[in-house]
Amino acid sequence: MMAPPAISSTPTSPSRAESEGSFRPEVSSVASLPRDDKTATWPNVGDALRAGAERLAAAGVAEPRLDARLLAAEALGLTPQEIFSRPGRGLTPAEAGRLDALLARRAAREPVSRILGRRGFWTLELALGPDTLDPRPDSETVIEAALAELPDRCAPLNLLDFGTGSGCLLLALLSELPNARGLGVDKSAGALDMARANAAVAGLAERANFIRGDWGRGIDGSFDVIVSNPPYISNQAIAGLAPEVALYDPHLALAGGDDGLECYRALAPDIARLLCPGGIAVVEVGQDQAPAVADVLGAAGLYIGGVRSDLAGMDRCVVAARGRRSMDEKMCWNVPAYPLR
Repeated sequence: MMAPPAISSTPTSPSRAESEGSFRPEVSSVASLPRDDKTATWPNVGDALRAGAERLAAAGVAEPRLDARLLAAEALGLTPQEIFSRPGRGLTPAEAGRLDALLARRAAREPVSRILGRRGFWTLELALGPDTLDPRPDSETVIEAALAELPDRCAPLNLLDFGTGSGCLLLALLSELPNARGLGVDKSAGALDMARANAAVAGLAERANFIRGDWGRGIDGSFDVIVSNPPYISNQAIAGLAPEVALYDPHLALAGGDDGLECYRALAPDIARLLCPGGIAVVEVGQDQAPAVADVLGAAGLYIGGVRSDLAGMDRCVVAARGRRSMDEKMCWNVPAYPLR
């Protein structure tokens, strides 16, 4: 998987928790709202939100009111906060048509982030494409864990991100480490294009390099920090995932082999080879996988520093190091491990 403390606080892409409000527009019933066979029409924003939420709820969407509000904001060119505060605002036929089309996509279980083409992650807003995993808030735990292990955030560190996807992990770290440089590796050319675009928008392109590759094959040098959110879903479990994942995330970013551990076995020797003495690696894991992943990394000669949980209390990433290290141990910042423009 290429593939969060709290989700992004960027004003144009609020977290789902921040966007949830107590909006309860007063309409008599959704059945009384005018709608023809081609597109929906609503008298005002409040009625549109109520009807949209009921439509999404009937389709099995987990947060129908919030999603209706985010889609309405997109259709009307307003912020979610403005949508919340202006229930009496009328809709033009064009606006109603746009909203109806967006609701239809969400009712088909396409994620809001894919409909909008963007996702807030850490403090960044990232563009998404069909070749990238949709970054989840859980993955921000990887960023927290890595930063907690770095005694000097101003050091000129070398970073490596295996399976970079949208670039979310690498770019989030670079945004917190002003003198670091990073390399993102992915098999997908489309994902790499998206990562490069995201780096440019975030103002990080001069410190981020992205290459197409198969994990660590062909990569040499030493890195202070290695992160990865590899595919970890067992192949047979993918069909049973939520439609938002099974139907819309790229299969390449999900499939972790028969037991979900295939990519960790491939990665472990590369991490052990490329991590500098005292360097740290943080890899995301799926439910109940932490002990098995720790065993795989340990068998490759890495010291297991611990397991970090996400906000839901689930084991979310394993922290490993090349040998035991103290927090004041100097890392390998001396020479960039790869060409940087």
